[in-house]
Amino acid sequence: MQTYKFENIRNVAVLGHGGSGKTTLVESMAYTTGITQRMGTIDDGNTISDYDKEEIKRKFSISASVVPVIWKDTKINFIDTPGYFDFVGEVEEAISAADAAVIVVSAKAGIEVGTFKAWDLCERYKLPRIIFVTDMDDDNASFKKVIDDLKDNYGNIIAPFHTPIRENEKFVGFVNVVKMEGRKFTDKPGEYTDGEIPEYSMEYTDIYRASLIESVAETSEELMEKFFEGEEFTEVELETAIRQSVAVGDMVPVLCGSGVQGRGAHALMQAIDKYFPSPNKCVITGMSRKSGTTFMADYDANKDFSAKVFKTIADPFIGKFSLIKVCSGILKSDDSVYNTRTGTEEKLSRLYVLRGKEQIEVKELYAGDIGAIGKLSDTETGDTLSTKANPIEYNAPKLSTPYTYAKYVTVNKGDEDKVSQALSKLMEEDLTLKTVNDNENRQTLIYGIGDQQLEVVKSKLLSRYKVEIELEKPRVPYRETIRKATGQIQGRHKKQSGGAGQFGDVIMIFEPSGDLEKPYVFEEKIVGGSVPKNYFPAVEKGIAESVLKGPLAGYPVVGIKATLVDGSYHPVDSNEMAFKLASIKAFKQGIMEATPILLEPVASLKVVVPDMYTGDIMGDLSKRRGRVLGMNPLPNGKQEIVADIPIASLYGYSTDLRSMTGGFGDYSYEFDRYEPAPADVQAKVIEENASETEE
Repeated sequence: MQTYKFENIRNVAVLGHGGSGKTTLVESMAYTTGITQRMGTIDDGNTISDYDKEEIKRKFSISASVVPVIWKDTKINFIDTPGYFDFVGEVEEAISAADAAVIVVSAKAGIEVGTFKAWDLCERYKLPRIIFVTDMDDDNASFKKVIDDLKDNYGNIIAPFHTPIRENEKFVGFVNVVKMEGRKFTDKPGEYTDGEIPEYSMEYTDIYRASLIESVAETSEELMEKFFEGEEFTEVELETAIRQSVAVGDMVPVLCGSGVQGRGAHALMQAIDKYFPSPNKCVITGMSRKSGTTFMADYDANKDFSAKVFKTIADPFIGKFSLIKVCSGILKSDDSVYNTRTGTEEKLSRLYVLRGKEQIEVKELYAGDIGAIGKLSDTETGDTLSTKANPIEYNAPKLSTPYTYAKYVTVNKGDEDKVSQALSKLMEEDLTLKTVNDNENRQTLIYGIGDQQLEVVKSKLLSRYKVEIELEKPRVPYRETIRKATGQIQGRHKKQSGGAGQFGDVIMIFEPSGDLEKPYVFEEKIVGGSVPKNYFPAVEKGIAESVLKGPLAGYPVVGIKATLVDGSYHPVDSNEMAFKLASIKAFKQGIMEATPILLEPVASLKVVVPDMYTGDIMGDLSKRRGRVLGMNPLPNGKQEIVADIPIASLYGYSTDLRSMTGGFGDYSYEFDRYEPAPADVQAKVIEENASETEE
């Protein structure tokens, strides 16, 4: 592949709801530009961007993949993204490398929750966007309804550039509203010929044209004056004004076509080339580690080399690749790159452009382009690569926090290390995955964005790495404590078995310490040396071991004060072990006499939903023993509901929230405190953990 300079590069994320046709659209553009000789399909599992076994099996995108296509003299780096919300981390990584976005909407399904989420991401990252309405070949397609719904939600910045042309109920072409010319599709996918505008298309074409001209007029005083004088705008004036408006987000063109038939692909690529900014029109800044000042990279090829790693592929079959976007300078295939985070320098052997899983070797990449480096040993997603002489650092992509979690266990004993290594590879690829070793509850937890993502991880472990895990409901980290003080509790350990025996005798008082942050407080109030000082540490050690596993349900004990007040010893048979065991006996008896209770972890929860769902959410939180503390109004008709909720009630909440809100709901939480569990919850937990206490 030849080298492209920034003015001939477009970096475009393809966004939209799951199943809206993103991958099919990218495939059609690859096919119509001659990259493939046969257009792949999702059903056949042979598309360029969905090449992973899991994607082929499940028939939807799981990872973001880059598909560069050449349109005339322009290289368009399409980044095809997943539409299902569990894989939002992939979308966020893709957007961090994109300069613009195409939001795909199915004319059959209309705008969906994924459309709104895609729009919100573009707003957050200030990305210019085009909306492509696909599935126009479907009998139930309604371009007008999509336009009306888009305008209802986003107002007059929605600018239809096409009006569909139908003949005999078939989608055969479109009207170019900008040029006021008809287009008829040919038998060759993607291509069209000029034609007349049918009379039946004129009504909406005139409405869309009038709206477009008005929007263009508002871009400058000169054009506004021309508009009021009734003069026609020239083609150059129109295109220049549109380009300016699209770049700043004041105008969002809407095009139509059919991904399956490859219709509208050429028109879309032409619009991307014409209206989307090249990288040199974008701003990107980093921090110079050397001077401590801002480095204005701005995709300038004349500056020192720097690039950000926006995604990692760690596939056992195709190897490890660090996907980069060059932010300044030129990267050559034999250069050395310096990792600013680790301080290591590595020499490249090869430089690639990836097209799906295909590796295309290139000699150099200019600022603004996207490529890949293989086998960088110490490089992760979010790292910055630069020259050692001028180390630069860019901000890592901001990824969603994983809140869904499950306990995982290996199916085959002895596979723990293999599973751990395989998971670390998957976590290199997907930063929204993490594992936590919960030693206290003897379990290993895996966190992700949603249940579907965790199921995909389980499946990948088996298909890629030949190791199997089961996902189970995690053990909730309850605590045990006491509610009242005891009288004097004696713990006595006496053992005689020939020769020297063991003897330890302690009298202790147990009471609440008032501090649930600490397991225990130990004091001694021995008078007259009834227990020698050298045995005090052994007594405390007995308490320290005892609080690790309480007598109620085997959970750690917190918030107790243990005071050693008396005891006795034997000058020959007493030793540290005997006093430790005596202390443990006193603890077990004392805790049971001090009205032990179970404490449950409580989280502070925030749920963001559209207004219409607030009643359903609050009702559901009440069923989960949540306490709603308040509501905060947010922009765009949303509400933030703040509540306290037992962590035990949050298991499976991600799936339930999506179900209740049609996918619109988002939530976050953090541990807040422990508080006494209700009696019925205590009884259930104690029963479930009876085997723990019997041990």
